[in-house]
Amino acid sequence: MVRSGSAVKKLAVAAVLVAVAVVGSLFSFPVLASRCSPVQHMVNILCAVFLGPWYGVAAAFAASLIRNLLSLGTLLAFPGSMVGALLCGLVYAKTGKLWATCGAEAFGTGVLGGLAAWPVAVLLLGQTAAVYAYIGPFLVSTVGGSIIAWVVLLALKRSGGLSAAQAVLEG
Repeated sequence: MVRSGSAVKKLAVAAVLVAVAVVGSLFSFPVLASRCSPVQHMVNILCAVFLGPWYGVAAAFAASLIRNLLSLGTLLAFPGSMVGALLCGLVYAKTGKLWATCGAEAFGTGVLGGLAAWPVAVLLLGQTAAVYAYIGPFLVSTVGGSIIAWVVLLALKRSGGLSAAQAVLEG
């Protein structure tokens, strides 16, 4: 099966962003039972803007898997990053607004991902916690990453690099 040039370019960018997320997880910090990795949330937003929601979810899954295989993350990375990537990708696809995309990442990972992490923590990790226990730590991580992404994307937008990169990936 031959892939179109656009699909190959998107796959290559997704692979680079997965690598950025994995390497960026070296700069993580513990907050309660989770490891906060703001770079992952920046990557989720960059995937949303450049690649779309489905590449974003796939990249979040791949980064979480590699981080876990390298002992750089926990199983809580899966629900947090994947829910955030999906929501911010869908919001960007629908609105094209950077501020809304960053807000969707923060809400998707911080609140929805935090809630989705609870059954993973209880059933797979044997932890006991209130259902809302992961919202605070996840919000700390995702708000930081969302701010970083906001600054990077605004700089790209002002320089014309954002629309140029999007055009290259689409065509």
